[in-house]
Amino acid sequence: MALTLAELMNVLPQRGVVDWMGVRPARDEPMLTPQQIQAQMGKGLTGDRFKAKRTNREVTFIQGEHIDAIASMLGRGPIEPATLRRNIVVRGLNLLALKGKVFQIGDACFEFTGLAHPCSKMEAALGAGGYNAMRGHGGITTCILRSGTFSVGDEVFVIDRSSIQSGLT
Repeated sequence: MALTLAELMNVLPQRGVVDWMGVRPARDEPMLTPQQIQAQMGKGLTGDRFKAKRTNREVTFIQGEHIDAIASMLGRGPIEPATLRRNIVVRGLNLLALKGKVFQIGDACFEFTGLAHPCSKMEAALGAGGYNAMRGHGGITTCILRSGTFSVGDEVFVIDRSSIQSGLT
């Protein structure tokens, strides 16, 4: 029996891995790249200047494979993740498949809240065509549902929403 589209969208046994992390301490300053970070519900990531100004965009994620695609479209070598100004790079998991889901990294839990579209700064950061190369590859925005600590190398995996309320994961 064939699965419905809704059923197919809920099949996500894959797990990703945190490949890189960055926080922006202040406007126009270089990103810091900690190996471990604290996510604080309602406050964002420790050391990040945004401090949850918009709680639907507390943490941004981008797929590492998309960074590779952006570089390829621009005909250039590797792009440093800090150039793209996202907080977390994940490899091995389609971030768009997290829509409508809750996921965990280390002790922290996140919820997909939307797409992270590129801004005009990407043209200057990546060169001519940078903005368009990032379109559709800018990553996702999330809110923090449970505070916790996580590190580079930690797994990213979907959990049941009810496990957050019960404290089980």
